[in-house]
Amino acid sequence: MAVIDQLASSLKRRDEVPNQELAQLIADKDDKKGVQEIVALLTHKSKDIQNDAIKVLYEIGERKPAMIAGYAKDIIALLDSKNNRMQWGAMTTLSAIAAEVPDVLYKALPKIVATSDVGTVITKDHCMKILVSLCSVKKYAGDAFALIIEQLMHAPSNQLPTYAEHSLPFVTVDNKAVFVRTLTGRLDDVESETKLKRLEKVIAKAK
Repeated sequence: MAVIDQLASSLKRRDEVPNQELAQLIADKDDKKGVQEIVALLTHKSKDIQNDAIKVLYEIGERKPAMIAGYAKDIIALLDSKNNRMQWGAMTTLSAIAAEVPDVLYKALPKIVATSDVGTVITKDHCMKILVSLCSVKKYAGDAFALIIEQLMHAPSNQLPTYAEHSLPFVTVDNKAVFVRTLTGRLDDVESETKLKRLEKVIAKAK
């Protein structure tokens, strides 16, 4: 059966199970042709097919990122999509392959961050994951952490503790002061007592 025929919308299904099962099948079989077909469907005339394809793609990325890493530039191009589902789906996919193609994502950071700034919470979450991943690469760590600081300044208060926790392992002697200052300046924005305690814990550990 062709890949397109196995997508949820082709099967007249409204749930994501067929897409998840297809991703698992492609990953299990190391089906490179299947990946090619999925990537081709990202620009299909049907929005439903596009949405299913991006779901399958990031599900493959979560299982075997190396299988889709070669399509990073195609995925980055989707950040310009006017289809919001494609936009946050693309960011989700990029975060899944960030460790595989750091050079490609570093070059695309202006577009990645600009998309995050106007995107959904999911888009912002995965942008942060990309930045954290780039902090693991020595030559990109400084620039990536500077962008993390910018994200922390404007992050939704509900997401802030999580972003801070993910960033903490990359706090150094050189960036500690700005990290602590940025988070301290956001304490009054956090209304949840539990999340406030999480944020204060991160600040204490960073000092």
